[in-house]
Amino acid sequence: MERNLLAGKVAVVTGAASGIGAAVVARFLAEGARVIAVDLAAPGPARPGVVPVTGDVASAGTWERVAELAATEFGRLDVLHSNAGVVVRAPAHELAEDDWDRQIAVGLKASYLAVRACVGLLAASAGDRDAGSVVLSSSVHALAGLPGHPAYAAAKGGLISLGRQLAVEYGPRVRVNTVLPGPILTPAWDGIGEEDRRRSVAGTAARRFGSPEEVAAAVTFLASQESSYVTGACLVVDGGWSAVKDSA
Repeated sequence: MERNLLAGKVAVVTGAASGIGAAVVARFLAEGARVIAVDLAAPGPARPGVVPVTGDVASAGTWERVAELAATEFGRLDVLHSNAGVVVRAPAHELAEDDWDRQIAVGLKASYLAVRACVGLLAASAGDRDAGSVVLSSSVHALAGLPGHPAYAAAKGGLISLGRQLAVEYGPRVRVNTVLPGPILTPAWDGIGEEDRRRSVAGTAARRFGSPEEVAAAVTFLASQESSYVTGACLVVDGGWSAVKDSA
């Protein structure tokens, strides 16, 4: 249900071309925001309220372009949703160093580059009890070990600590929170077999996959004034996956 929670706001969303990022862009638009949508993929058809940026979030140059665009095109920036990620599945002893580096760069370093480039704009747009908002996308991989995800888990775990640190560093002008999605049915699941899907669903209290739109609702809450006294927090959106255990 849209309530115009982001009316007049300008937001940056990364990983915006598909999955959770695309759902967040759609929800932000529905809530009245204008969005700078960042992705490696070429932009799709033009949409009112969306300014696409094609670039690598692990490159400082991309973030220089984003910050300049926000300043010149809109004169402000209110929300930063750092959502892009990449995963290469392999145990640590089989994972190539380049694959480790890429996952850390996209999954963790990119959020540092984003904040470094954009925090001045976010702070400048803040008003009385209306701080700039950063929302980082971590994962339940930060809370539990799953085979074959060493670099991905390291990046997602790092985001939790980074989010807390940034909240302390830049409050009260900028709030920083982290969302931890669980099994969300995005294109990342396209190559995963039915048995693994069944086990993932069975491992949730909700007994189903989550949708990108459900994560987008949580991100919108953290981005908006509805969460004005929430900073340095982690919001788990996993249907109870991290709460379910089947042994003593």
